[in-house]
Amino acid sequence: MKKYDYIIIGAGSAGCVLANRLTADGKHSVLLLEAGGKDTKMNISIPGAFYKLYKTDVDYAFHTTPQTNMKNREMFLPRGKTLGGSSSINAMIYIRGNKRDYDEWSELGNQGWSYDEVLSYFKKAENQAVIKNEYHGQGGPLDVQNRNYTNELSHVFIKAGLELGYEKNDDFNGKKQGGFGLYQVTHRNGVRCSTAVAYLNPAKSRSNLTVETKAVAERIIIENEVAKGVVYHQNGQSIQAEATKEVILSAGAYNSPQLLMLSGLGAGEELQQYNIPVQKHLPGVGKNLQDHLVYFTIFQSSYKKSLDTAEDFPVVAKHLYQYFLGGKQGPFSSNLGEAGAFVKSSPDQPAIDTQYHFAPNYFVEHGFIKPKGNGFSIGGKVLNPKSAGTVSLASGRFDVAPAIDHNYLSDSDDLHRSIWGYRLGQRLGMTKAFEPYRKGLYLPENLLEDDAAIEDFIRATAETLYHPTSTCKMGKDDMAVVDNELKVHGIKGLRVVDASVMPNVTRGNTNAPTIMIAEKAADLIMGKVGVASDELRVASVMEVVNGE
Repeated sequence: MKKYDYIIIGAGSAGCVLANRLTADGKHSVLLLEAGGKDTKMNISIPGAFYKLYKTDVDYAFHTTPQTNMKNREMFLPRGKTLGGSSSINAMIYIRGNKRDYDEWSELGNQGWSYDEVLSYFKKAENQAVIKNEYHGQGGPLDVQNRNYTNELSHVFIKAGLELGYEKNDDFNGKKQGGFGLYQVTHRNGVRCSTAVAYLNPAKSRSNLTVETKAVAERIIIENEVAKGVVYHQNGQSIQAEATKEVILSAGAYNSPQLLMLSGLGAGEELQQYNIPVQKHLPGVGKNLQDHLVYFTIFQSSYKKSLDTAEDFPVVAKHLYQYFLGGKQGPFSSNLGEAGAFVKSSPDQPAIDTQYHFAPNYFVEHGFIKPKGNGFSIGGKVLNPKSAGTVSLASGRFDVAPAIDHNYLSDSDDLHRSIWGYRLGQRLGMTKAFEPYRKGLYLPENLLEDDAAIEDFIRATAETLYHPTSTCKMGKDDMAVVDNELKVHGIKGLRVVDASVMPNVTRGNTNAPTIMIAEKAADLIMGKVGVASDELRVASVMEVVNGE
């Protein structure tokens, strides 16, 4: 049995960060385990092709259990299964969330996780190509840029927001979050910049880092409440590896709680149903599952240069030339979700609570349905949902997917704010700004004015926006799984570092926050907490407008 100082389970958005940071000084040996294969598919690199990765061998392609409040649909849940994890199959939108998110984490008793304390780690990760101010960093591993291409319809979406009285915002990650604008993306000169590209590739040649792909963790070895190592399955064999310092679980909001449960950590009565010896009764494992549910209004467009026709003949030849021979330019360098907005559903909300994603194309059922012609899609979502679900075992076997019940729209306030948000999205599409580009409605076929009709439509068509979190939440209460240093309660030598530790989902896309969590965790593990803050924090962050 080989020994390593640290074993990291999962080479995704967090695991790649940890692999880089923990091996940087050459003093520690690290084993990085990834259930999927290498990130060599061409469609991983091409921004506009991300949806083509769904239901392929780089996607876990999970589904929910039948969702009671969503017309009993078993809803599709893509998750990256390759180096880079979901950062290799996502839409590459760089959003940190709201200042209030992190202050709420701190108010829940998680010392060290307030906005002022985590900002330095966002900056440490970032290589911001355009914006140079106190909220952004240059020289970090993760490239954050403007796209090489933006469709005309995305600019029209911003004009529609201004027409309805909202402000323009050129930096959703700066002084304020609210307003309409173009999203920045994790691109490196027109190519996806996943955490595998940003963090893992520079570290691969280090002699103290071992990367094993197609290595599926079976369980964490726990003896006398101490994590000793990992049993993983590779090439038809069961292999054991020993961790002399720590086992770090970075398998994501679905797989991390599943592996904890398979290792005997979870609600004791649930584990006993599968004859799993209970190592520690932790009832919060797999609970508190949160996500962003997106509802779309989709329009037919008379604009013949939407992204829907980018691969049609004869223009595809031009677009292929622009991308592959012309410096990664043209429509293939689009991330589809080009523009967006952050607004409040009512003045009494403590912070921004509604986000919009605009795509200058049809985006129907995750891109699986391709209508004829041209369209544009306006998708909205509640950012701080009260509905929470569970991840539980469907089997005692490691190679059986967990049972995922998101419990979407189980809370009436989530429904109320979704209806409000749907109405605004519909209004945006019907503005004068869109009049020269709007041909008619595609989905639904007619404008919806009645709350009951909107509710029925949302329940029938809304989907995940790919942001599962909070199933191993950080905290001090009885349902918390890890403490503020991300150590699993009651177990030595074991941490969880990924989106599952978020006490609540952030108000925005979750990839950038997950990378931040891993950056901070690396300092916690190496005993360097405070270094990044001392070097990077600036007094002016106190000027951030709370809730905007």
